Amino acid sequence: MAKDGFDLHGLKLSVVIPVFNERGTIGKILERVEATGLAHEIIVVDDASTDGTRSILEGFPPGRVRLLCHPANRGKGRALRTGFEAVTGDIVLIQDADLEYDPADYPALLKPIADGVADVVIGSRFLGGPHRVLYFWHFLGNRLLTTFSNVMSNLNLTDMECCYKVLRAEVLRRLDLRSERFGIEPELIARVAQLGCRIYEVPVAYFGRDYAQGKKITWKDGLAALWHILRFGLTRPRRRAGVPPQEGGR
Repeated sequence: MAKDGFDLHGLKLSVVIPVFNERGTIGKILERVEATGLAHEIIVVDDASTDGTRSILEGFPPGRVRLLCHPANRGKGRALRTGFEAVTGDIVLIQDADLEYDPADYPALLKPIADGVADVVIGSRFLGGPHRVLYFWHFLGNRLLTTFSNVMSNLNLTDMECCYKVLRAEVLRRLDLRSERFGIEPELIARVAQLGCRIYEVPVAYFGRDYAQGKKITWKDGLAALWHILRFGLTRPRRRAGVPPQEGGR
């Protein structure tokens, strides 16, 4: 049970954190995740950081995190897939390693799944939570990508690119994910929509950083996202070996 009394009803939460060159924030974000009192396990995947992030992670006391390391940089999507393969909990939550998203939002994100009404929960920076005012063109690009994703998936999300995506582990095991970089965001949305999952969206706070503070995504990733939305929207997911077909659906 969380310190504020929120109850996961016996479900175990696995938090997966992909990391690349975040030495200035990794310790703080781990403290905030631990402070929620909700994580059964925290899996950190270091994607071949070169700024000393890995040394910081290796210096944490045993048992604080499960550290998985890539020998070469593979991208956010591959780091997440590595983390997903290692989870042991009933619910999986994606957490970025910077400080743009606040783990204080975990109870709101987890409640629909804990209450048994959702299979997947997506955070949204545009549903009323506090957020830092930043780049207009990023905002417009996000709107365009989310709209295109909704056209392909027949969903009505407001923030497809939001970091916070929470899935029941049994749903995640059905996904044969392929993305290496930021294409993991549209791929996850397309695949859970195609599976007929019960999807909820909740407002989250957003403390965005600018490029001087280490923001990594660029316009090239936006163009790539358009291709990934089309690609995954027009193809059906392959069933993972050993995973039976899902019953029911929307």
